[in-house]
Amino acid sequence: MARLAQTPGLTDEQRSILETVREFADKEIIPHAQRLEHADEYPADILDGMKEMGLFGLTIAEEHGGLGESLLTYALVVEELSRGWMSISGIVNTHFIVAYLISQHGSAEQQARLLPRMATGEVRGAFSMSEPECGSDVSAIKSKAVRDGDRFVINGQKMWLTNGAYSSVVATLVRTETGADSVYGNMSTFLLEKEPGFGETAPGLTIPGKIDKMGYKGVETTEMVLDGVTVPDSAVLGGADQVGRGFYQMMDGIEVGRVNVAARACGISIRAFELAVGYAQQRRTFGQPLAKHQAIAFKLAEMGTKIEAAHALMVNAARLKDAGQRNDVEAGMAKLLASEYCAEVVQEAFRIHGGYGYSKEYEIERLMREAPFLLIGEGTSEIQKTIISRGLLREYKL
Repeated sequence: MARLAQTPGLTDEQRSILETVREFADKEIIPHAQRLEHADEYPADILDGMKEMGLFGLTIAEEHGGLGESLLTYALVVEELSRGWMSISGIVNTHFIVAYLISQHGSAEQQARLLPRMATGEVRGAFSMSEPECGSDVSAIKSKAVRDGDRFVINGQKMWLTNGAYSSVVATLVRTETGADSVYGNMSTFLLEKEPGFGETAPGLTIPGKIDKMGYKGVETTEMVLDGVTVPDSAVLGGADQVGRGFYQMMDGIEVGRVNVAARACGISIRAFELAVGYAQQRRTFGQPLAKHQAIAFKLAEMGTKIEAAHALMVNAARLKDAGQRNDVEAGMAKLLASEYCAEVVQEAFRIHGGYGYSKEYEIERLMREAPFLLIGEGTSEIQKTIISRGLLREYKL
């Protein structure tokens, strides 16, 4: 079957990886996604298959047991996984961000101790910035780490942790009063290690339970309560001399996270298009297939065009990051366009299905509940516009 969103310039190895993941999505994810999603059941068997494929170590360097692949390869893998079920891509996304942060900013000891086990999926990562009263406004973070000799004592409450329960290490941004002039220079990232599960998973660290959501089910989203969590200097990402660098480290991770969200949106859009075009060719009205009606054919044309545009922006943002270039504007553009177009493509596919689209028997009903998350995850569309406009004004300053 011809596919949208082809990517030129890939190596044979990249194509082989994508073909393997695509086959895995077709055989192991799509047939089970509806049942698991409706039951809000954790996809343990699917995760085991991903471990066997080495996907948890996709971007981790070979010296640490990973495959050493690029952000572009990872984004294209995420696109394929999201085409199967967005929740599966969510499980590897936060893990990937934490692995990236440790690879780029971690100390040699942190890299040697954590990355090999992250590459196998034995240790999985979660990423924590948001709080109950703080989302995109990172300056409003209240959770605080106070130095006590050669240790830190952390108190606070964090929110919206994907993989919050089943992770073993949580990259957590909190305040550390260093005396810097900027609030952003008074923040540090800590690698908080814990046991997987709910309840008190480390002394003072509690994962209360799973947050019930409209969509994005299967993967757990949680709170994290920090009550006197005591950690050594070595828990600071990069070591004790990186105290006060946490905000800048996290923003580096967010850039790759936004490419990931754009890739997720592309994957969902592709699946919605597949469902729509399949239904439009089979369903007959007024003596001919829906797809023969110009109104429907035009919808399909617009959907395909939007998918191609979003995919191209996502690929460009990933390639810039891989080349070591700043990509905050391009990542913001990719995330903005892909998430907005995803919402539009999914809704058009829903309309093409007519009344059947409202039935839980049909897959498009699930996509209708999943697509809205991408409009707010990793920064709302309005936040992306702010980032984009600031970047453009910086570049075009008179």
